[in-house]
Amino acid sequence: MPEFIVRVGTPDGAITERTVQAMSIRAAEEDLRQQGMHVFEARRGDRHLRDFLPRGNKIISTEHFLLFNQELLALVKAGLPILQSFDIMLERQKNLRFKEVLTDVREKLKSGVALSDAFAAYGPAFPPIYSTSLRAGERSGDLEGVLRRFLRYQKIIVNLRKRVFGALIYPAVLVTLSIGMVFIMLTKVIPKFAEFYQGFGAELPWFTKFMIAFSRTLNTNLPILLIVLVGGYFLFRRWIRTSGRVLWDNFKLNVPLAGGILHRFAIMQFTQSLGTLLAGGTPMVPAIEISSQSVTNQAISTKIFGMVQNVREGEPLWRSLENTGAMSDLAVEMIKVGESTGALTEMLGNVSEFYDEEIESRLTRLVSAIEPLILVFMGTIIAVLLYAFYLPLFQLSNVAQQ
Repeated sequence: MPEFIVRVGTPDGAITERTVQAMSIRAAEEDLRQQGMHVFEARRGDRHLRDFLPRGNKIISTEHFLLFNQELLALVKAGLPILQSFDIMLERQKNLRFKEVLTDVREKLKSGVALSDAFAAYGPAFPPIYSTSLRAGERSGDLEGVLRRFLRYQKIIVNLRKRVFGALIYPAVLVTLSIGMVFIMLTKVIPKFAEFYQGFGAELPWFTKFMIAFSRTLNTNLPILLIVLVGGYFLFRRWIRTSGRVLWDNFKLNVPLAGGILHRFAIMQFTQSLGTLLAGGTPMVPAIEISSQSVTNQAISTKIFGMVQNVREGEPLWRSLENTGAMSDLAVEMIKVGESTGALTEMLGNVSEFYDEEIESRLTRLVSAIEPLILVFMGTIIAVLLYAFYLPLFQLSNVAQQ
């Protein structure tokens, strides 16, 4: 049964929190009212929240969340109240986990909790920029405009990710097929050649002997090797999620060709989210703090977050960004012009567009360079394997001709 934390006022005048198990928030509140208490606020307990977050704290995919906000924007634009909008979306929601979350959000709205606070209660399940944007829209009375800006930000990020993944599909297929072919040759083909050559009793070249010994070792220790690889993968993932995240992200930034793309993508995430928050009315310092959290590369995120104190003390944004060394000189100059002319949000949008074009061109060059390299590299490995096991045949044929 779900667990709820309810803030109540007791008959003797004290204000405290009670933990209640009930079928819904409404049932929990009614139970406490029957005990003579006044209910101020109710929220789901941490145990229930963890039930929503089984995989990386995500309730739904970014694309589905984008679709949800498109529907919410359409309903708000049509003039429907928020509660009625949620009723309509709940009827059409197919994702059961997200439907339960929306039901909880609706209950919070009905009890007087703000929409931004209702989503913020789920912490990392939703982007921090989302609840902050909603809060800015609630304060300014422009929820429709805030949702529109957030949707534009999300579409840019989602479309860029799709372009990156789409461009890397063909190289990934090439690598997978090549690795599979080499694995089959080492585990299936080479042992057959070894049995074939044993019937001749001739002395084999050293390279052929080495490949046969390697193939036998691989076949003998294949289960152990698979266990080591799987265990190493999970240990590596755990290291990345804990102490090694910054080191790993910093390593990715230094990878030839791909590092430049990842760097530009991180900066584009920051400028897009910062421009969205500032346009919605969020103050500069909180906007920088939240925008730094939206950057998926922790090495860049840490650098940007480190400049918050300087901006809080009055240092211009462009100079703080310049000191981090995370942005190019051209981008810093564009932000400097935006600050001095009072058009910072527009200039941040121009910077993100500039980086978007840079990513597109670099991605095209990367794919153009990596495909022939993969073909040559894997073709060389397969050619070496074939040479190692056809070489004895050539030698035997020469001996027979003599």
